[in-house]
Amino acid sequence: MSTQHLRNIPLKLYRDFLIAQGCTCNRTNGGHEHWTRADLLRPITVQTHVDPVPEFIIKNALKQLGLTKKDFIDWI
Repeated sequence: MSTQHLRNIPLKLYRDFLIAQGCTCNRTNGGHEHWTRADLLRPITVQTHVDPVPEFIIKNALKQLGLTKKDFIDWI
């Protein structure tokens, strides 16, 4: 089991990761951005007023993108 945590990921780095995965921010609603990609069933929601990004938000996005924590850590 991996001991790597996805804590203290700055919002800018997380946005860069989403862009690198082919996602685009198609709308902003209040303090949330909605990122989409053609093959995603639902948008990835990012809270713009929370920095660093909470670990559960990153895990949910990785699940939707079909990626693992290792993929994310390797990208960083």
